[in-house]
Amino acid sequence: MQFNLQIAYSDGTTKDVIGKAADIVAFESKFDISMASLQTDVKLTHLMYLAWHAEHRTGGTADEFEAWLDKVDMVSAVEPKK
Repeated sequence: MQFNLQIAYSDGTTKDVIGKAADIVAFESKFDISMASLQTDVKLTHLMYLAWHAEHRTGGTADEFEAWLDKVDMVSAVEPKK
C-alpha cells in the first residue's frame, strides 16, 4: 500500500513524498492505532508523522520529528502524480 503526501515547508517550498509499508508500520507502532482509523479520525499529528517518517526513511531529512516540525507549515494528502 502506498500513499502520497505533500509537505509545505515554512520557506515556501513543497515536496511530495510517497509513504510505504514501513511508514505505516512505524505509525501504527508509535500511536498504537490502525492506519484504517485515519479514515474516520484523522489528526494533523498523524499526517505530519507519516510525512516525516517517509522523509526520514528516504534520507530527505536527518531531523528528529520535533525538529522537523519547526520547518513545516502543513501536510496534505494528494493524488499520485501520473
